[in-house]
Amino acid sequence: MKQEQFFFSIIIPTYNRPERLATCLEAIAHLDYTRDRFEVIVVDDGSKMPIEPVVAPFRELLDITLITQSNAGPATARNTGATKAKGEFLVFTDDDCTPDPDWLKTLANYFTTAPDSLIGGRAINALPDNLFSTASQLLIDYLYNYYNTDPNQAIFFASNNFALAKEMFHQLGGFDTTFPLAAGEDREWCDRWLNHGYRMIYAPKAQVYHAHHLTLKRFWRQHFNYGRGAFHFHQLRAKRNLDKMKVEPLSFYFDLLTYPFSQSFKHPGLFLSALFFLSQVANVAGFFWERSAQMSTAKRQPSQTACD
Repeated sequence: MKQEQFFFSIIIPTYNRPERLATCLEAIAHLDYTRDRFEVIVVDDGSKMPIEPVVAPFRELLDITLITQSNAGPATARNTGATKAKGEFLVFTDDDCTPDPDWLKTLANYFTTAPDSLIGGRAINALPDNLFSTASQLLIDYLYNYYNTDPNQAIFFASNNFALAKEMFHQLGGFDTTFPLAAGEDREWCDRWLNHGYRMIYAPKAQVYHAHHLTLKRFWRQHFNYGRGAFHFHQLRAKRNLDKMKVEPLSFYFDLLTYPFSQSFKHPGLFLSALFFLSQVANVAGFFWERSAQMSTAKRQPSQTACD
């Protein structure tokens, strides 16, 4: 019996990274999957340079649509792409990711038996020579190992590599666009998905290679922003009357700091562990910065209302 193939809509938000987008589309053009069974939707989130010249060479190779919107962040861009999607299943990735040739085949295999599940794939660092990019991806690897111990009962996926039924995405209202930065909306989506009683499955063979170039400054800013997003995430959970903020046990942080020593990289484990520690400091700083900023805003609002 021939295996059923599904019609996928691959949604890619992009912002000011034309070279990365071109590399991403080149990889998608070489996917080992029937061309008339998937489409590509690129959502330009207000880039300063035109994106059409990047997309144009791929129009003869792919069923590709380019949508342009004013800068509003990747969550809004993903939602915009989803509203135009014709596929039965949505597949989300980022412009700095290049999928493995078997990416869609692997996802299709999972949807054959679990069509109502959120399927999350694995991201692999495409810049192994970059210490900060290595540390950043290794952190995600640790979180996947921690939260997705049972692949059939996963609880966290990053938005650069997951897929789900389009109908279910719209039923839940898409990504939350109230996050102050591009940080935390994927965590909130997974939490909302699970809160509705739906299942998440980790599919490590559905792989993309993530080329996120980082410096020390950008590494700090990335994790500071994650902290800001974490505060907003916990606010949203409180509004939904869910559990209060959960603090991970000390063993989580001990294992986090020792995790680099159990992996094999060209960078010394001590350096990676130090960056893990720095990431947690940045995360806490961002969390309390966002908390303070929102409290200050709340205090100003009554006086502003009185003057109106």
